[in-house]
Amino acid sequence: MGIAERKGRDRAEREQRIVAAARVIAEREGWDAVTIRRLANEIEYSQPVLYAHFENRTAIVSAVAVEGFQEFTLALREAALGATDTGNALKAVALAYLAFALSRPALYEAMFILPTDLRFAVGDTRPELRAAFGALAAVVAPFCVDTDLMTETFWAALHGLAALEGSGRIRPSARDARISLVIQAIVVCGNDASA
Repeated sequence: MGIAERKGRDRAEREQRIVAAARVIAEREGWDAVTIRRLANEIEYSQPVLYAHFENRTAIVSAVAVEGFQEFTLALREAALGATDTGNALKAVALAYLAFALSRPALYEAMFILPTDLRFAVGDTRPELRAAFGALAAVVAPFCVDTDLMTETFWAALHGLAALEGSGRIRPSARDARISLVIQAIVVCGNDASA
């Protein structure tokens, strides 16, 4: 192994340690506790070393979010694969979405709420974000003509439900009934649009 190769591997390992430490702190204490100084102390590097890897805290949150999108996509795809038909796939993916959001609130916050440099629905959208959208679109597509619009609507509904349930503003006991209403709206609206 050459020197450049080793340096590249060392750099990637340091970046992974920074991201992992940010995730742990955020899940334990919330994102307000994630600072460059705190991360430097956690991984035992100086602050300039962290800045050599990430321009600022927002860049670290973005890196955490990218990891989150990889995990999120996997969870959605696994849910869809486990379903017996297209209607069940919609429900399985919706439930997987909520389970992900509610079981990993800090990660979900990095992905969808905190400021990042990640952009959706533009030409240079990262592949990890496109894959997550694609996992949602795959289960919506059988029910509509405008897959992007219906997927955005499905995503918005699920995001709203996750935010409201996660903050204790709606009853968790009614989750299945709410998901059924969202699915019914997609099936009915999608069928109306294709007629």
